[in-house]
Amino acid sequence: MSEMASITGHPATSSAVNAEIMRPWSVEGLRVSFASFDPDEMPRPVISTEVPRKENDDELPIHKHRKGQLVVSAQGSIACRTLDGIRIVPSNGAVWVPGGVAHRISIPDNGRSYCMFIDPKVAPLPNTCATFSINPMLREMITHMAKLPALYPLESPTSRLAQVILDELAQMKAEPLHFPITTHPKVQFIAAALLEAPDDRRTIREWAGKVATSERTLARLILKHTGMTFGRWRQQLHIVIAVQKLGSGATVQAISQDLGYDSPSAFTAMFKKYMGQPPRRYLQDRAEIEAA
Repeated sequence: MSEMASITGHPATSSAVNAEIMRPWSVEGLRVSFASFDPDEMPRPVISTEVPRKENDDELPIHKHRKGQLVVSAQGSIACRTLDGIRIVPSNGAVWVPGGVAHRISIPDNGRSYCMFIDPKVAPLPNTCATFSINPMLREMITHMAKLPALYPLESPTSRLAQVILDELAQMKAEPLHFPITTHPKVQFIAAALLEAPDDRRTIREWAGKVATSERTLARLILKHTGMTFGRWRQQLHIVIAVQKLGSGATVQAISQDLGYDSPSAFTAMFKKYMGQPPRRYLQDRAEIEAA
């Protein structure tokens, strides 16, 4: 079952994801090959490939590799799960995973995505995971390079294209589409519960009683391990879920109900505060980028 399904509220998968959140990952030696090649074994600093998809196979397994990985969503939203949380990538967005970071990618049934593997020696990209917007020119260059032979000559038009892509990637603007999940068991417990029921409106005092600690201690724990207050942390989960649901065609009214808001206007105000524009405008801008 895919992690994406649980984020969108599919009841059959929420318990599986919650168990994954609570269980430490054993990732030593785990790697995955793409399109019949191992990116770390390819003697090229930059490789672009379309993510291979099989019927009923919507999730790349947990893995890591030496090269950094940029996953670009050409159609539909995708999710990236790392030890520190969940990142949602809407259409025409991308998630950057530095080399050596264990991660798992989930792709919806109608999804289409591309991966770029980048040697850490050739590009000044972030040393932590991040989500980005992808402009139409960069998107077309990445998809075009994916159609070219992976073993391109080092002095060739493809090599020069790769350099232009790297120059553009260095200017990407990060988007706040990350729901942090820490390794602390009490915070993990609350994260799992909120993922299963994002409309849960229990106060931090009620949660403190649930995890057998004081309200003040829990507030400090959440701030220390997520960098956010409890209220802001829960709103961040709502942003992440809302972006995925918007990309899947859900209405603002339906999303506000799923997330437990009193009205669509209350949800819209929260979304605009943190994303800089209301949900419909955000969705419209995404559609315009996709049509460009």
